Amino acid sequence: MIGISDIEAAAEQITGHVVRTPTAPSPGLAELLGVPVIAKLELLQRTGSFKARGATAKLLSLSGAERAAGVVAVSGGNHGIALAVMAAALDVKATVVMPRTAPARSLALAEAAGASVRLTDGMDSAFELVTRLRDEGLTLVHPFDDPVVIAGQGTVGRELAQDAPDTAGLTDVIVSIGGGGLIAGVAAALAALRPGVRVWGVETEGAEAMSGALKAGGPVPVPLSSLVTTLSAPSVSQLTYDHVAALVEEVLVVPDRDAVQGCLDLAEHAKVWAEPAAGALLPAARQVLARVGGGARLGLVVCGGNTTPRELMGWADRFGLA
Repeated sequence: MIGISDIEAAAEQITGHVVRTPTAPSPGLAELLGVPVIAKLELLQRTGSFKARGATAKLLSLSGAERAAGVVAVSGGNHGIALAVMAAALDVKATVVMPRTAPARSLALAEAAGASVRLTDGMDSAFELVTRLRDEGLTLVHPFDDPVVIAGQGTVGRELAQDAPDTAGLTDVIVSIGGGGLIAGVAAALAALRPGVRVWGVETEGAEAMSGALKAGGPVPVPLSSLVTTLSAPSVSQLTYDHVAALVEEVLVVPDRDAVQGCLDLAEHAKVWAEPAAGALLPAARQVLARVGGGARLGLVVCGGNTTPRELMGWADRFGLA
């Protein structure tokens, strides 16, 4: 299990390489949800998502031989962008494996940063290819099954705990789940720094790796059909599962349509442009409030903003939301 000492060490290591993103009250979301809301605006991070933290922590931990071999990652978008950009900044050659369903902008950004991008037919085959490339000698930077990466993502929770005003009195924090690295790190940080706060996860239908694992008692492969590719891990890891099983209240599941509506609501009420992985937080918040009541004070980890207006408007039109 990751402890606060691991997260503190990661925070010291990545300082100067990543942004300490704002933690701010959102009057607009408070009015929308009917309770006070604090937003951790990780979509303002370098590369547009929290992934820069874990990628940087891992890159800085590598030996000279591991750096020289070059790094490889599998990604539905954000981890690939983060590794490509941060590896270029640290003068490390990167290969990124993505499914063809990954957003075109994500592919373009990874390539523009100088990474070699390899495409596969789906996430399952992407994970298979990255395993082969690791076995051929590249250094794997896993998106979530790595304690150093999780500690890096945990710095999000550390900053939220430190920067949320004491008057906010946070009771519940909601975090999106793909493979579980972000929620594992955030939950570990909050358990140490804000031990009374409940942590909730959210997935979209068709990207239910963690909720499937919780039902099965451990990681299991899950079928993927969600449009939210940044949440579409084919399974979680034992490491992330153990953290969620021990530290997270519940993992909620919302439809893709509600996640897209959440993006529109974040734009209108919070004035931020978020991707569907973050949009899923708002329908999850309503489920949390139905469980805990109106006395809650919510923290939302707005994890990323890497979606284009064309993509979001296309999804909104598909669901009759435009």
